[in-house]
Amino acid sequence: MEWLAMFWDLILLIPDFILNIDKHLAELIENYGVWCYAILFIIVFCETGLVVAPYLPGDSLLFAAGAFAGLGHFDPFLLGGLLFVAAVLGDGTNYWIARRARTWIMAKKDLPYIKQEHIDKTQSYFDRYGGKTIVIARFIPIVRTFAPFVAGIGEMNYKNFTKFNLLGAFLWIGIFVPAGFFLGNNQLVRKNFTLVILGIIVVSVIPIVIEFVLARARKAKGGPA
Repeated sequence: MEWLAMFWDLILLIPDFILNIDKHLAELIENYGVWCYAILFIIVFCETGLVVAPYLPGDSLLFAAGAFAGLGHFDPFLLGGLLFVAAVLGDGTNYWIARRARTWIMAKKDLPYIKQEHIDKTQSYFDRYGGKTIVIARFIPIVRTFAPFVAGIGEMNYKNFTKFNLLGAFLWIGIFVPAGFFLGNNQLVRKNFTLVILGIIVVSVIPIVIEFVLARARKAKGGPA
C-alpha cells in the first residue's frame, strides 16, 4: 500500500502549494523550464478530469500562471491555449468515464475517495440550472470536478454537454489567465499575493456557502433540501 501513502503525502502538500503557489510555481519554472507547460496541463486536466482529484488548485493556479506569463516566463497565448485544451479534455474524460461506468457506479453504495455529498450537491445544481451547470461549475471548486461526472451518470446529451464544456472552459481560462497576466504583477498584488489567492478561494466558494445556507433554510421549512 506504499502508493496510498505517497498519494496521501501529496494531498497534504496541496494546501501549502495553493497558499504559496507563486513560490512553488517559481520553483517549478526554475527546475523544469519549458516542461512547466506540461505540468500545468496535467494539473488542470486532473482537477477537471479525475473525480478523485477535486482538491487540486484551479482558479488560483490559472491566476498565478497568468501572472508568470506577465513576467515573461510563459507565452500567454500558448499557455491559454494549452490550458483550454486541458480543461475541455478533462471534462470530456470525466463525462465518458462516468457514462461508460454508469451501471457499476449506480450499483455501488460507496465509491472509494468519492464523497456522496459532493455528488448530491452537484446534482442539486443540475436540478436548478440544467446543462448550464457545466458552465457555472467551472467557477466553483469541487463542483467543477463533479459536474461532468454527474452529467455522465445522468447520460446528458453529449452534443449539449460539449457545447457547455467548450463555453465553460473558454470563460474559465479566458478570465483567470488574463486577470493574472494584467493584475498579477501589480506591486500591491505581488506584495500580498497570498492574500489575493485567499481572496480568490473565498470568492469561489461563496456559491457553495450560499447553496448550503439555502438548503438548510428549505429543510427547516419542511421543503426539499
